[in-house]
Amino acid sequence: MHTTAVLNTSLSMVGSSIMPTCRMCTQNYPVNQFVKGNGPRYLVCARCAVEHDMMAPGETPILYSDEVARARLSLFSRRYRPWVLMILGWTLFLTMGRSIPPWSTLFLIVLIILTLTTPVRHLMTRTKFNSELSRLSP
Repeated sequence: MHTTAVLNTSLSMVGSSIMPTCRMCTQNYPVNQFVKGNGPRYLVCARCAVEHDMMAPGETPILYSDEVARARLSLFSRRYRPWVLMILGWTLFLTMGRSIPPWSTLFLIVLIILTLTTPVRHLMTRTKFNSELSRLSP
């Protein structure tokens, strides 16, 4: 709680957890990502400590466990899979798909539908993606 001099009332800070800043790279990280120690190791993140030979790579704290890393990769791949399929589909259609008479029209219709629905789906599922990503973020 902080008090203001003008109003003499106490104000609660939004997001009261303060993330320290690394002295070397000036990035904000959670407290568990900083090297413990005084002197040159004080307020140095694990990445900078490894880069500047202050710490062995095996001693660094792990930000994501293997399960969380796999879950995040799965989340991102589900999010961007329609875009990759759309680009791949248009590439295949433009290179070799136009020469097949009965299937080229069907393939073109499917690509047009996919092209129109992918951005809409991407925007509609943004909040679900953000909520799942925040659940998987430490």
